[in-house]
Parts: sequence; C-alpha cells; structure tokens
Amino acid sequence: MVEWTGKQFAYQQVADDLRRRIAGGEFAETGRLPSFGDLQKAYGVTVTVARAAINQLKAEGLVVSHQGKGVFLTAGARNSAAQLADPVQTMTELREEVGKLRTEVGELRQRVAALEGN
Repeated sequence: MVEWTGKQFAYQQVADDLRRRIAGGEFAETGRLPSFGDLQKAYGVTVTVARAAINQLKAEGLVVSHQGKGVFLTAGARNSAAQLADPVQTMTELREEVGKLRTEVGELRQRVAALEGN
C-alpha cells in the first residue's frame, strides 16, 4: 500500500509503487500486472487514477496493454524500472563507467603515441 504524501498526484504515487514492485521482481518478467479493478482495491483509488498510473508506465516503455487481456511487462522492464526507481544509483554507475572509459582511452592514446614514435 502506498502512503499518500500529498507531494505528488495520486497516479504518480501509484506508478512509483508499481515501478518499485516491477524493479523488485514482484511481477514475473513479461508477466501480467493487476487489473484496473485490483489496482483500485489495492490502492484505494478511482479507475481514472489507476488508468493514469498505467499510462505513465506505458509512456516509460515498461508495460503494454492488450484490450480484454490486461497489462503486461515489456522485455527488460525490470531493469528499466530499477533505473527509473533509483536515478541516483544509475547516475553513480554511469559516472563510474565514464571514469573507466576515460582511463582506457588515455591508455589507448599512450599506446598509439608509442607506436607512432611520439
């Protein structure tokens, strides 16, 4: 259950919680999410709020819906959700990767210079 903060719209809070649950592996890879009715009951929201939360996840590429079938995770949704759920960790990992790449490029430049006799 989401603790309503009043700092975000209800649909954003529901989407944030679903994103966290996706990142945590609560739904099987390419698995089905709860129905709108189940989301309404679980979060105590209207169908409009549940639909808006799913639409936000669709816009992020985490889910797709099939009329009459339900809402399903896309391939790679768990990793994408983890990145969206923790942008600070993602930025830290990116900075580390950039640092490694800079070191490798520096080493390659030195090797090229040595080969060219500079």
